[in-house]
Amino acid sequence: MARVNNWQIQREMAYWYPEKRPRRQFAAVFDINKCIGCQTCTLACKTTWTSGKGQEYMLWNNVESKPYGFYPLAWDLKLLQMMGTQRWVGNRYVGQTIFEAAPTATRVMGWQPQERDYAYPNVGEDDCAGMVDRGLGLHVPHMAWFFYLARICNHCTFPACLAACPRGSIYKRQEDGIVLIDQSRCHGYQECVRACPYKKTFFNPLGGTSEKCIGCYPKLEQGLQPQCFLNCIGKIRLAGWINPPSQADHENPIDFLVHIKKVAKPLFPQFGLEPNVYYIPPVHVPINFLRQMFGPGVEDALKTYAQAHEDPDLQALLCLLGCTERIVARWRRRGKTVVGASEQGQEIVRVPIKEPVYIRPAFDEKYGIARVNCP
Repeated sequence: MARVNNWQIQREMAYWYPEKRPRRQFAAVFDINKCIGCQTCTLACKTTWTSGKGQEYMLWNNVESKPYGFYPLAWDLKLLQMMGTQRWVGNRYVGQTIFEAAPTATRVMGWQPQERDYAYPNVGEDDCAGMVDRGLGLHVPHMAWFFYLARICNHCTFPACLAACPRGSIYKRQEDGIVLIDQSRCHGYQECVRACPYKKTFFNPLGGTSEKCIGCYPKLEQGLQPQCFLNCIGKIRLAGWINPPSQADHENPIDFLVHIKKVAKPLFPQFGLEPNVYYIPPVHVPINFLRQMFGPGVEDALKTYAQAHEDPDLQALLCLLGCTERIVARWRRRGKTVVGASEQGQEIVRVPIKEPVYIRPAFDEKYGIARVNCP
């Protein structure tokens, strides 16, 4: 296998093909703390791309409640168990990736979901464990907790689906880094389904081929954000382009959040795929759980996020999430507003950093009534 540099694990690693990064790479940041689990993104994707025969079970976008929600069942737990101990030394991952840990005669360590694994898309939804006894105060992290994890294909820099395909049917587009399946070449061997650790490749039993999220590339080509981003009620998502850390650009919003502020983290970087969807971690979850999910930098990310109100630039940029249907390639803060711009620097959107707040007395003296339910 070739040797490639994976900056998320801070080392070279083995991969099936030589390193060849696209001219630019699609990426996204999801602020988990703003997700309300409404599944509007799921429906937006479902009604756009997977309403056909054989696609009934496909959810290219899904939102699951962690730690008890999965789609398919236990997609992450099964692979983490197969990998065994995942060891980091500082920010460097010294354990084996799923490419390096692949059994003999296979390209990727993985597992094949069965029909039953797809039968419970809402398993664990809104579930948490533990009791909060009467009289106890609320603390962060909470004693009983869960959070929503919205997931799409990560359009990885080193895709496991691509590495595993014996037909060479899967490829990354040079113009945007989107990972696609050439339907004319696919013979439905399902090696990609077995290999993808995030289980975001699906087999269509009627069509006889594998299918997956296409990043709404027809919209990307027009400078528009994908359907699931556009329809997000919580405004948790930001689509754009990411540079390698050595080329981080302060005016690129994704670079700023991922490389400069380091407040957004990849999902399971130890798998070794260099995924390109990044998450601002939830603030109320035990740190050990988050460290396993987002890597060793998660504590600093949480501290940075918690201090965003004292960081005018970070505070401003977070206000841009979900504020326009267009892709914001550049950004800048202007006084009390933040401006999103195109790659050519043309202004797309301008929003206030702080919304006006009006506080009304809890008791209305004129009408003699309370304005709240708990006077």
